[in-house]
Amino acid sequence: MMERRTNMNDKIETKDFFKGAFILTLAGIFSKILSAGYRIPIQNITGDLGFYIYQQIYPFLGVAIMLSLYGFPVAVSKLAADFRDKQKELALRSFFIPVFVIIFSLSAVVFLILFTQAGMIAEWMGDKRLSSPIRASALVFLVLPFTSVMRGAFQGSNDMQPTAVSQIVEQLVRVSIIITIAVALVGKEDYYAIGTGAAAASVAGSIAAAIFLGMLAWKRRSREHYVHREHSYRYFLKTILIHGLFISINYMFLLLIQMADAFTLVPGLEGFGLDSYEARVSKGVFDRGQPLIQLGAVLGSSLALALIPTITKQRLEREPDKFHEHLQSALKMSLLLAAGATAGLIIIFPYVNELLYQNSNGTSYLRILMIVVLFSSLAITTSSVLQGVDVVFQTAGVILAGTVLKWAGNEILVPVFGLSGAAWASVVAAALVLIWNLKLMRRRFRPSAWRSLPFIKILTALVVMAIFLMLAIIVETYLLLLESRFGLLIFTLSVSGLGGIIYFITFTLVKGFTDKEMEQIPAVGAIFNWFSRRKHKHAHH
Repeated sequence: MMERRTNMNDKIETKDFFKGAFILTLAGIFSKILSAGYRIPIQNITGDLGFYIYQQIYPFLGVAIMLSLYGFPVAVSKLAADFRDKQKELALRSFFIPVFVIIFSLSAVVFLILFTQAGMIAEWMGDKRLSSPIRASALVFLVLPFTSVMRGAFQGSNDMQPTAVSQIVEQLVRVSIIITIAVALVGKEDYYAIGTGAAAASVAGSIAAAIFLGMLAWKRRSREHYVHREHSYRYFLKTILIHGLFISINYMFLLLIQMADAFTLVPGLEGFGLDSYEARVSKGVFDRGQPLIQLGAVLGSSLALALIPTITKQRLEREPDKFHEHLQSALKMSLLLAAGATAGLIIIFPYVNELLYQNSNGTSYLRILMIVVLFSSLAITTSSVLQGVDVVFQTAGVILAGTVLKWAGNEILVPVFGLSGAAWASVVAAALVLIWNLKLMRRRFRPSAWRSLPFIKILTALVVMAIFLMLAIIVETYLLLLESRFGLLIFTLSVSGLGGIIYFITFTLVKGFTDKEMEQIPAVGAIFNWFSRRKHKHAHH
């Protein structure tokens, strides 16, 4: 009886964990879409120069957001779970104070470096006027410890909702303030104030999230007894550094690529022969690709990431067959979505560029940059799979190696080839991370997981979709001749929607999905069941 009850409890706990992981994934997707989406109005309102300034400080803000969402809370929740396993309570003195002091000290170091060295960092980026936006962005690191510790404590008790809701609160506050500031500054010609405003908006968003979490924590507080501290600071520091920093590096690949661009592009373009104003505007045009890469990567990896909680070390040991089945589904979905998004974006890029950014500047090298969607989606999926079986250090190392390669690639290629060089450097870096991750997977999983992926079937679906898209473009070019932005919007949405549907239908017709997968995909499942029922009927007649 007792055993059955523990089993039931385990089941309920696992179910709660999945629900929690799913809520977090959804909130993550929503705020990633928001965070990619609001950069488009910034470019529309302030032009490529304003966008360039925002993108120069975005990597700093992004790192703070990643640490406060993924890195530190994961570490804190791990510590909290360890405490609970040992039947100890999370008291102020024994738990919260040491954890907070450590995270605060780490954040304060980053704050001091950014704040005091802003001038030097701006010079290194090739634009002295960026120093006050950089100084303002340093402030985010002072709010970060508050949100991190509270999110981590909630997650440690398997309650993911506070993290998810606070993440959305943070993004909404941030986005609305940034756009308001951009609109307010438009006639003022003081573009550098946009950077400072964006940093201020991020600080405001973090404070809003901290207040929201604080109110929840206050509501649920327990009367606590005095508990003396048993663990040394070293124990806390080790967990926070190892889990906090390494795990968040695994989420930072696209951010680190943008960081490399922020430091190397303007100096590189000046070496290529542009004057400093042209170099900045060109960097702004190049950065148009970032929101699209982010959206594409969210599309390409989100479905796979939803499957990730089922890919754990315990499962690999207990049910290897089931594990590899889930792994293969995750890889297949990721490849299918990422390949479709990449090919679609490359083909209709001139329309997307014109629709989102009001002109088609930079189309040639931005098309090259879109290949990053394919590699980075798969890289994110594979490193998440590896993390699921506790390969944390190597995956972080691979991402850092990819960043170094991108940085070096920019230094070498941009002075010679301009922005095409920067685009190829990103593609090669993302490809390296993916290849290296596959190597790491080869040691741990059966090779059938990726060898038997339906490459030819995906290629067939891509060709059919590409033919459709090209026909649509021919129709537009010779018959429709769209001028208005609204016309472009309708055209781009309907063509990309139809292209996606054709892609999926073709893939289904060439039997790309297994029957089991068909049943799991919501809409496809219903159609599939209907077809198989009809087939059944005919067989009986």
